[in-house]
Amino acid sequence: MSAAGAPPRVLTVAGSDSGGGAGIQADLKTMLAFGVHGMSVLTAVTAQNSLGVQGAWELPVDAVRAQYRSVVDDIGVQAVKTGMLSSAELVEAVAGLISGTDAPAVVDPVGVSKHGDPLLAASALDSVRTELLPVATVATPNLDEVAQLTGVRVESEGDLRRAAAAVLEYGPRWVLIKGGHLSGDAVDLLTEGSEEHLLRAPRYDNRHTHGTGCTLASAIACGLARGQSVPEAVTAAKEYVTGAIAAGFALGAGIGPVDHGWALRRDTP
Repeated sequence: MSAAGAPPRVLTVAGSDSGGGAGIQADLKTMLAFGVHGMSVLTAVTAQNSLGVQGAWELPVDAVRAQYRSVVDDIGVQAVKTGMLSSAELVEAVAGLISGTDAPAVVDPVGVSKHGDPLLAASALDSVRTELLPVATVATPNLDEVAQLTGVRVESEGDLRRAAAAVLEYGPRWVLIKGGHLSGDAVDLLTEGSEEHLLRAPRYDNRHTHGTGCTLASAIACGLARGQSVPEAVTAAKEYVTGAIAAGFALGAGIGPVDHGWALRRDTP
């Protein structure tokens, strides 16, 4: 294990975004902003920019497993976050690794990119349901991913509870249904089946929101690694992401990223 005095350690298991707005890059920036030590297991390399995903290359399962064991067995982790796991084989391998790790896990069941590019094979959906969601401390699907996983389509805030119940049936301890695709305020529902938290934030007129989901899941993992309860971690994560969306900026010719350093820059003269 690492020396005394080291910050909490958080491991992201996700794909690389060459444009730097989402994926591993977003995760590590978020972890720095939260004052934890970020570590990474790369699952895929993408050729990606503000316009979309031009190519994706999955890493071999052996390479993913070796990265994970290398980090966890020597350095240790206080939380794990998963993102892009494109194949059933990868999903099952990562689920097995997490189930053998004594740390909370935040599962972002990434299905499609911000631009609509598929990032999860249809054949992997069942593995997400039966292998990955059951080992999640918190699952963070957006409305498209809820529909993909459960068939439940959320048309209004009133449907969030039904969506949460459908995801919870697959076994995560908590689920955060992200209602950002609805109109009006950005409303998310966090629940473990009985206790419910509705998290509201103003909706900013800013199209530069690339990386929102990765950033939120990573921020939750940071809170859990620092010893916060799930509701505390999710509330702090929502506040951070709301600020990052408000400060999102244009890059390239398409959708720019959220600003992971907004709080740091706010305090800089």
